[in-house]
Amino acid sequence: MRIVLAGGSGFLGTALNAALTPQGHTVLVLTRHPRRAGQVEWNPSDRTGDWNRVVQASDVVVNLAGESIAGQRWSATRRQTLRESRLNATDALANAIASATRPPVFLSGSGIGFYGTSRDQRFTEASPAGHDFLAGLCEEWEACAMRASTVTRVVLLRTGVVLGTNGGALSELSRPFRFFAGGPIGSGDQAVSWIHVDDWTGMVEWAMRTGAVSGPMNLTAPNPVTNRELATTLGRAMHRPAVLPAPAFAVRLAVGEMADAAILNGQHVLPEKA
Repeated sequence: MRIVLAGGSGFLGTALNAALTPQGHTVLVLTRHPRRAGQVEWNPSDRTGDWNRVVQASDVVVNLAGESIAGQRWSATRRQTLRESRLNATDALANAIASATRPPVFLSGSGIGFYGTSRDQRFTEASPAGHDFLAGLCEEWEACAMRASTVTRVVLLRTGVVLGTNGGALSELSRPFRFFAGGPIGSGDQAVSWIHVDDWTGMVEWAMRTGAVSGPMNLTAPNPVTNRELATTLGRAMHRPAVLPAPAFAVRLAVGEMADAAILNGQHVLPEKA
């Protein structure tokens, strides 16, 4: 297959490219600063650029473009950046796909933040959207992608907490353990809906070639764990204790609103469609 990958320089995009290329697929990465073969200059604001023709000549488009939700507090300016980085890229790709003579399949990024948080609820693809900032962001993001559903199959990749040795959530989670300061976060009872990066790439590839799959798809392992279980397992793997909890008030002080939306309350998400 000829696959176009937007957001291909990040943790997930790099892993997906590395998984697809050895299988004989042609992978073209859309990027603002192309530096090597297989990269195509991309500016979502330029609707007449060469990248449009590349998208329209592809079999599959995978959209992973968007600023990371972590790393900065969610100020008004940051919220706008998070929103625009997703909607502008997705809108540009959906328009290019809609204009194609043979529209490619469209797999577009999203997150389990769509569901909001809950201590006791179990979320599947049939669950409604939540009511916090992340839920609203994911809902807008997905609606933008679904505009292409009038001409092609669209899959919404609702991704959980991705673990891998070369980046993603694990690098942040493991940092305090390196200094013998690891442990559960907050109460430790909140669910963590995780997935290993190799399973994530496998599920994306499965969605590419499985015509019956469309709409939202949860990319999580079928066995969410508590934050305490994750901390204990991580400590054991790193030969470190996992006994120093990070108090909820300290987490809120450090990251603000993101603490409750993405860290302290948890989500028990099941990959029912897969």
